Amino acid sequence: MTQASPEKVRTYLLDLQDTICQALADEDGDQTFLEDSWTRSEGGGGRSRVMEGGAIFEKAGINFSDVHGKGLPPSATATRPQLAGAPFRAMGVSLVVHPTNPHIPTTHMNVRFFHAEPDEGAPVWWFGGGFDLTPYYGKREDAVHWHKTAKAACDPFGQALYPRFKETCDRYFYLPHRNEPRGIGGIFFDDFNEGGFDHSFAFMSSVGDHFLPAYRPIVSRRKNSPYTEAEREFQLYRRGRYVEFNLVYDRGTIFGLQSKGRTESILMSLPPLVRWDYNRHPEPGSPEAKLYEYFLQPRDWASE
Repeated sequence: MTQASPEKVRTYLLDLQDTICQALADEDGDQTFLEDSWTRSEGGGGRSRVMEGGAIFEKAGINFSDVHGKGLPPSATATRPQLAGAPFRAMGVSLVVHPTNPHIPTTHMNVRFFHAEPDEGAPVWWFGGGFDLTPYYGKREDAVHWHKTAKAACDPFGQALYPRFKETCDRYFYLPHRNEPRGIGGIFFDDFNEGGFDHSFAFMSSVGDHFLPAYRPIVSRRKNSPYTEAEREFQLYRRGRYVEFNLVYDRGTIFGLQSKGRTESILMSLPPLVRWDYNRHPEPGSPEAKLYEYFLQPRDWASE
């Protein structure tokens, strides 16, 4: 079995951050990303890139981090208790994009690598990541394209991976206190080390490389769509679900805070504007109602 190579992963992640930042800046055409490099007193650091107030993107944050420490935090050892307290190295690229136009969905993507060295036995490593889509006004064409691209990222590594990781994504990005999913899902995987390092690394890279082909065509299709103030208000209301998930359930947020990461970078995923309305319900038969009744229901989009 090929030995794990954290430096190879690091090189890929830095290149991925560069590629996505350039593509989103080109799509926006108005703003560029500001870079903020940081170090962590416990070990490691990263570079955060944020675009705010663009022509298309109200806020887009793309963070690279490579941190290490003397002991993994509880959020990283929930399924591997034998690694509690083991020295670790964790690196990844994580992004969230919040467009201004309500007809462009919000999106999230991350790819990451963990490497731990327990007191006894060989080093332990695994990959994780995925991407998911959160529309405010659902478009069937966009949902089908998104999931077909996610399937294309998985299929070269086995036909069983897409349905498996789609189901994991649907289960993970769910708000139990609202009894609803955050969006229309995508793919999500964790603790992945199947087939050895080279195979697992290639799969993670495929997921990272398929993000732009999945998202950018949707942005291009929707960025000139007219919208009303009422539609903008509904978008801000639905953004509240995003905030609730990230602050209450998201394992990446919890890991970052527990490992004493840089708070400003960890919370860059939050939107600049959001609203909570008391006991709000959409008008029957409205596009807002269709989001709940059709798009936020489990569907095999890739087969449509």
